[in-house]
Amino acid sequence: MKVLAVVPARGGSKGIPLKNIRSLDGKPLITYTIEEARRSRHVDRVVVSTDSDEIAAVARACGAEVIMRPPALATDAAPTELALIHALDTLKAADGYDPDAVMTLEPTSPLRTSRLIDRCVETLASQNADSVLTVTETRECFGRIVNGRFDYLIQNQARRRQDRAPLYRESSTVYLTRVKTLRDRQSVLGERLYPVVVDPEEAIDINSPLDFAVAEAVMRWKRKEGGTGE
Repeated sequence: MKVLAVVPARGGSKGIPLKNIRSLDGKPLITYTIEEARRSRHVDRVVVSTDSDEIAAVARACGAEVIMRPPALATDAAPTELALIHALDTLKAADGYDPDAVMTLEPTSPLRTSRLIDRCVETLASQNADSVLTVTETRECFGRIVNGRFDYLIQNQARRRQDRAPLYRESSTVYLTRVKTLRDRQSVLGERLYPVVVDPEEAIDINSPLDFAVAEAVMRWKRKEGGTGE
């Protein structure tokens, strides 16, 4: 199976300008994703899709290929799926490259490991899935506020956390989609969708200055404990 990893990295960011190349624990944020994708046993090409020359330069220095996407595909409203299809079309036109599956690796997940990337590819193949996504387990109680009152989404749950049945939330750490499914549905999510469960620390997603601080703290903790997640 040929797998293309695409790292979608727009230059625009309302919260943190050029967030994708902001320094995290001494390295540009995007480099963590590129390095782990290149370490994967199953990914054969790693491409960064961007509209920013600065991001492109960092990506190339880290060993990734770069596809410059048009401004229309780099707005807040532009779906990531269109950037993925643009990358596929560009590579096919350039050198005939036509992979079986495309992996979406957001650069905001710096603790994602190559081992997780490989687990996703192996799940797609072994389950004959249309797509795979990562999820994290939670045993929290969720609800809505209706007319000022709290209304549990799941009624009569056990009060002790350890006694509750686990729920799972989409983590956005990895999406892996067969190319046919992506093109047909214009979505990274297919009908035959299978999960890969990821530890919460590996699923950390950076969207704010606080998230940068949390990710750096986790990285330092991992080094102190003598583990890198590999």
